[in-house]
Amino acid sequence: MRSKLQYISQGTTAKEQAYNILQALDHGADWIQLRWKTATDEERVKLAEQVRQRCQDYQATYIINDSIAIAKRVDADGVHLGLDDEGIEKARDVLGKGKIIGGTANTIADVTKRIDEGCNYIGLGPYRTTNTKEKLSPILGIEGYRKIILHLKEHHIDFPPIYAIGGIDLTDIRSLLEEGIYGVAISKAITDTPILVSDFKKLLR
Repeated sequence: MRSKLQYISQGTTAKEQAYNILQALDHGADWIQLRWKTATDEERVKLAEQVRQRCQDYQATYIINDSIAIAKRVDADGVHLGLDDEGIEKARDVLGKGKIIGGTANTIADVTKRIDEGCNYIGLGPYRTTNTKEKLSPILGIEGYRKIILHLKEHHIDFPPIYAIGGIDLTDIRSLLEEGIYGVAISKAITDTPILVSDFKKLLR
């Protein structure tokens, strides 16, 4: 059973990234997605190697955002790919069957495409406006999730775990679970207040 809570790292420098990830791990996070958009490849690899060791120490699942090559180089548990990133099939070919491959989605068409590609999980969003990501896709809100999950069920489409993402806080968890969402991916809320990890995990049980 995969964790229902993903922490997506935040920070403008390697030091900030490493600190925020360690804080999340110390407070019980067991799924880390390393996302550092502004760094060079060299900087990302160096940090990725450090975080790999940290996640091993804490027995946490470790995912690299966007880069198949870095995920392969540091032997991460998998990769998460956006709609404009490299393909899911390429990731599977490079990383192998045992690795976790997640994909971003925003629409019904995106979700069905990700399912056809064989993603292990789907990051569906954004739930609401968030400042942690540039080039934000259209906001879904609870109605958007309801519409997509209902479509999948009405058409008898089997789907992998779907994680809601985008400005989610503790008060959103119950309604998201009621709509059939498996888990959530959180960045700012946990970065700002790492102690919330335990609260999120309790609500997601």
